[in-house]
Amino acid sequence: MKFTRGNLALKDHLKNGKRVFLFESESKGLVRFKSELEFYDVDYFETKDTSGTNRIGIKFFFQRKGAFLPIQPSLFHQPLLLAEPPVLYEINLPISTERIGLVTSRVGQGAYRKRIVYRWEYKCAVTGFNNLNILIASHIVPWSDSNDNERLDVNNGILLSPTYDALFDQHLISFENNGKIILSDTIESQAYQKIGLTGKEKILKFNSLNPNYLDRHRLQFNNLKTSL
Repeated sequence: MKFTRGNLALKDHLKNGKRVFLFESESKGLVRFKSELEFYDVDYFETKDTSGTNRIGIKFFFQRKGAFLPIQPSLFHQPLLLAEPPVLYEINLPISTERIGLVTSRVGQGAYRKRIVYRWEYKCAVTGFNNLNILIASHIVPWSDSNDNERLDVNNGILLSPTYDALFDQHLISFENNGKIILSDTIESQAYQKIGLTGKEKILKFNSLNPNYLDRHRLQFNNLKTSL
């Protein structure tokens, strides 16, 4: 996909004095007005075309007109996305047969990471630490265990500081649906304390769709305990 015609019109609608409206299809020939939207950011991601072939798509970020969201796209320190994806994302990539895969991987991570950062309001879900150069957009259910929809689902994501991300990724910590942290007993409590964990940590901003993924993460967490 490229920034031409409709895509370009969407990206530049505020500058050009145009309005964007969202409608939802209810039945054949019938739609319902939902809201007026305003553009605030954009990135690329890997998706499939109508024939099922992978391609690079454009992910638009909109907000309801008049709504306030704590969003600051400038914090991502990236150029305005005017170049085509193969140009923008091939910087410093190796010349090899893996090049295309690395490009599409970076594309997918860019759009998904932005969605997770916006969802968690630029802060580690546990500690509130807010340096984007350090924070990691993690999948609750790992990429390798997720289907195509789950890999791109913002509800399968969580923004974490490196220590929490490493422990979460290795299923050495997990979280209850109410956000309370669970510490694996495969590590001594004193070891957790040395890296700053008390066992009293809690995530306050899980939504009603996060438990679908947390249940699966805890299953792996419990399986790991059993196998050790």
